[in-house]
Amino acid sequence: MQRCLKLAKLGCGEVAPNPMVGAVLVHNDRIIGEGYHQQYGQSHAEVNCITSVAETDKELIEASTLYVSLEPCAHFGKTPPCTDLIIRQKIPKVVIGCTDPFKQVSGKGIEKLRAAGVNVLTGILEKECIQLNERFFIFQTEHRPYIILKWAQTADQKISSGNYERLLISNDYSNRLVHRWRSEEAAILIGTNTALLDNPELTTRLWPGQSPVRLILDMDLRLPSYLKIFNRHVRTIIFNSIKDEEDNGILYYRLNRDSDIVGQMMNALFELNIQSVLVEGGFQMLQTFIDEKKWDEARVITNQQLTLADDQKVNNGLAAPLLPAAMQHEEIKLGDDIIKTFKPAETGFHLRQNN
Repeated sequence: MQRCLKLAKLGCGEVAPNPMVGAVLVHNDRIIGEGYHQQYGQSHAEVNCITSVAETDKELIEASTLYVSLEPCAHFGKTPPCTDLIIRQKIPKVVIGCTDPFKQVSGKGIEKLRAAGVNVLTGILEKECIQLNERFFIFQTEHRPYIILKWAQTADQKISSGNYERLLISNDYSNRLVHRWRSEEAAILIGTNTALLDNPELTTRLWPGQSPVRLILDMDLRLPSYLKIFNRHVRTIIFNSIKDEEDNGILYYRLNRDSDIVGQMMNALFELNIQSVLVEGGFQMLQTFIDEKKWDEARVITNQQLTLADDQKVNNGLAAPLLPAAMQHEEIKLGDDIIKTFKPAETGFHLRQNN
């Protein structure tokens, strides 16, 4: 199952909104086939695994055990049901990491295999298999995308200079990492002020991989058309309070300004089948997600050498968001930058007190 997980990760950034899945076929403790879901709309892990079996080993399939990190599908989607292939190949035993939360599959794949006489074992490395596809599980069970908050801050926890001049905080290594993060998520979100002040392109130009869908919260449609977000190079959605329309490849999605804006966006993104969002907005947007407890992960880049506290020319800068209930999950160092990953916790600590 560990090998299944390792294979599954190779599909990161390529298979969403499908889950990452790995499969291994074993005969007498020897791997005779393995595969993973490589591209959305293409063959699933089980198909690639069975197809990979050498001609000289094909006669062993009927006496082998198939390990797969997620329950095999039992429905017709973009590809035929994997359960049918397993049954047709007469594989006698299937070991499954975790069940699929997708309502068209959930439990049905296991049921179909057992009804055909297949010996099915479930719950192997279940926690790890669920964690691998946190985005998929949250999308299916909570009907909203997985939300990742990201910001860079100085050593004294400032995210901008305070005088509306762009402040470069993170180093080149961290910037490349951020672009890798973008390639791994379905969409990226900013607000009006960030779009105006930074004029970002929101692409993965520093890392190979597909650029995420650009999401812009611009309630009053104040943004000028010369900004890079309007260049049509990447699918772009503008959340606003004025109109619903598609204009030359840009989707304008109307929200009710008198209702929960974040909640409305979450509902819209579920409807649009966008499974994960990297939020790179300013203080107000980030803090709103935190205060409303609508986040799953926060990635904070801290430049340990840069401080604004004593520089009066920048008005001491704008304070970084506060995570009042979070636990540190991971930490890495890139040059002068420390990158910490946090996840929600029932009881936590203030981020500024633990840098």
